[in-house]
Amino acid sequence: MKILGLLRHAKSDWDDVGKRDFDRGLNERGRKGARLIGRHIGARWPEWDALIASPAERVRRTLEAALPAIEPAFDQRLYLAGGDTILDVVREKAGDADRVLVTGHNPGLQETLFALVPPSAEDRLFDEAAVKYPTAAFAVLELDIDDWADLKADCGRLVHFIRPRDLDPALGPED
Repeated sequence: MKILGLLRHAKSDWDDVGKRDFDRGLNERGRKGARLIGRHIGARWPEWDALIASPAERVRRTLEAALPAIEPAFDQRLYLAGGDTILDVVREKAGDADRVLVTGHNPGLQETLFALVPPSAEDRLFDEAAVKYPTAAFAVLELDIDDWADLKADCGRLVHFIRPRDLDPALGPED
């Protein structure tokens, strides 16, 4: 069995509308959400063998705030990647790791979740993630594979899904 974590970047800063999308960092709410989700990950899922991430500035800032002790391997293909590309990158980069965390963007992370969880394994937790995969959301999947090369559709089960607002209601949707 392999473990795959999916962490979406925290809330982006839109104050400078002249910045390229790739170069946007986090706003204050995003920094708070990243720190909070990072504490949760560290307490509940402290060990990751590999961290593969989009090189976008908002992903870099999310990781600095959330998981500063883990050295990411940045891969340009993960910037705004769809689910198929995310799976390809994991197959290629995960090596002999048992626990891999991918940090990137939506809708690709949610598409990855949809691809890996078969209809027979959909449950209340899956339904929550299916409704919305908001910024700084974190999911963990158990995969029924022994080698990352075997990563394919319908091989997983969602065992954990949490959003910053689940940890602090003040970080919930803005009205």
